[in-house]
Amino acid sequence: MKFGILINEGPYQHQASDSAYQFAKAALAKGHQIYRVFFYHDGVNNANRLTEPPQDDRNVTQQWSQLAAEHGIDLVVCVAAALRRGIKDEILAPRFRISGLGQLVETGIQADRLVVFGD
Repeated sequence: MKFGILINEGPYQHQASDSAYQFAKAALAKGHQIYRVFFYHDGVNNANRLTEPPQDDRNVTQQWSQLAAEHGIDLVVCVAAALRRGIKDEILAPRFRISGLGQLVETGIQADRLVVFGD
């Protein structure tokens, strides 16, 4: 099955990103494909490479970057939501890219299921 994932919440104030990451890992382990992960609303904060959590805490941004590199997952950040939060290309973590809502629409069309994490 081909999944699309939509994340609407930031990495440290809500569990949405952690849950989405664990879902993606489990789906890949079962042989499914992740077509794209789209970060929207506060979810765009997952793409900020300037995030520096304490050493004993997980680095959600780095986890997404590594998963995308290992499995060729397209990580797309909504341009409008990103710009509202001061996120530009210069501060994107590796493997993240900025694009428009058309990418979310395409994800819904191309994927068998679109799974939403966060409000």
